[in-house]
Amino acid sequence: MPARPALAQGTFDHRMAVFDTDEEFLAAALPFLAEGLAAPDEPPPVAIAAPAKLGLLRDALGDDAAHVGFIPHTEWYTGSAANAIAQGVGYLAAHAAPHGRIHLLMEPDWSGRAGRSARETSEWIRYEAFTNLLFAPLATTALCAYDTRTAGSAVVAAARRTHPGTDVYEEPLRIAAELDAVPLPPPPPDAHPLPAPDPQSVHTWATARGLPAADADLFAAAVTEAAAPLDPVTRVLLWGEAPACVCELRSPRRVDDPLAGFVPPPDAQPAPGQGLWFARQVCAYVDVRDDGAGAAVRLQYA
Repeated sequence: MPARPALAQGTFDHRMAVFDTDEEFLAAALPFLAEGLAAPDEPPPVAIAAPAKLGLLRDALGDDAAHVGFIPHTEWYTGSAANAIAQGVGYLAAHAAPHGRIHLLMEPDWSGRAGRSARETSEWIRYEAFTNLLFAPLATTALCAYDTRTAGSAVVAAARRTHPGTDVYEEPLRIAAELDAVPLPPPPPDAHPLPAPDPQSVHTWATARGLPAADADLFAAAVTEAAAPLDPVTRVLLWGEAPACVCELRSPRRVDDPLAGFVPPPDAQPAPGQGLWFARQVCAYVDVRDDGAGAAVRLQYA
């Protein structure tokens, strides 16, 4: 596995609570929020969870509920795993104390995007693993809440491997290597080739496949951004129908970085010039596979 320069180490505290009843949820959540309320020089703790659980917390907290933030998880987990990273970075920059000090109770929306397929679940497991690296410089305290009634036993078992306090914790790059060892399906025989990742050509193809013009603009920009660090790109293939338009880029240059496109740039909002970060913010999926011939980067818009 390729080495990566170590990120500065902070005191990021990444915890996990597993439960299968409302009573067990409260038994884990209430002490955590009380810890946040008592933490010196921190803003109020925040609970990001299913609306029903937020109601349970408000009732159980009583007067203390006025000092806790409540965010429905459908407002936080609104897109891809990379979008969740950007959401976290932006929220900490706007609301946390210096060095990211805040207590966050976080429950993914397993009835939405995160739990809709095995493919999507694996992306969220990657997100959970990478938070240990990406937020390492910060003093954030996070409690990830896993309700086995909605998340399921397989998801919980995988998530345990991404939380340092469990007895099955695995290093994040090892988990990423396992996920990236799964081969991508081959492109279809009728995939449309392009001589180069030209944004106008990608846009024209995407609109012909039913993607609205504004979405085609974003997809074409994502392809162009993803291609920039791969230069030279030796193969461009397009396939699929709107909204699931796909582009695969092939280059003799390896990416050699499991965190490529996940490390937030100085500006948390995606903007041209940010390569794979921009592509990951725009597209539902960005898969990177290195091999002996270089790298393949596959982008799926939705």
